[in-house]
Amino acid sequence: MNHPTMPRRRNLIVTATATLAAALVLTGCATTSPEPESISIGSQAVDTEFLTDHNLDGLDATQVIARLDTMPVADRPADLIASVQPDALVLTDDQDRETRLPMPDDEVYISVAPYREQTHDCYFHSLTTCLGELANTEVQVTLTSKGGDVLVDEVQQTYDNGFVGVWVPRGIEATLTIEHEGQTGTAIISTMNEDDPTCITTLQLT
Repeated sequence: MNHPTMPRRRNLIVTATATLAAALVLTGCATTSPEPESISIGSQAVDTEFLTDHNLDGLDATQVIARLDTMPVADRPADLIASVQPDALVLTDDQDRETRLPMPDDEVYISVAPYREQTHDCYFHSLTTCLGELANTEVQVTLTSKGGDVLVDEVQQTYDNGFVGVWVPRGIEATLTIEHEGQTGTAIISTMNEDDPTCITTLQLT
């Protein structure tokens, strides 16, 4: 005899599984382990013990981003996930601890992995696990606002993870152009919403 609550339990399990799968797709840039769920659950105090345990004590979000994104891939911590989101840098570790470092009020960090042939899905950039095709490659980076203002125009070198990072003013839409050895790619980026992507892996050089 079937228990009357069994269909409901099955539905709950299916719903929970679908929700988890959606979260993993949203943060699919992680290459070794999933990133934390992207939904903000409100502000919380920074866990200084957490930061000390991972040699990040005394650093704010911009400094942690600079340290981890530019770190050689071979040296990156395997026990730490650092998810760049518009409002906060969300840090989690292998002990299921989490802390959030607030992002600057006026800027958002956008990471871009230009590519020729190989790319991957990504939404929020993972500083310790995301890998792009063109590592340690010199590229020309230009960022132009919707109104035509040139916000960035400089030569940069992609990091060892194949990404290049750009700090973008909040509240704008802009066109990002990357050039390398006669090939060019463009992508539209936005910092207008709290859930805009911080990881661009659709910019193909052709």
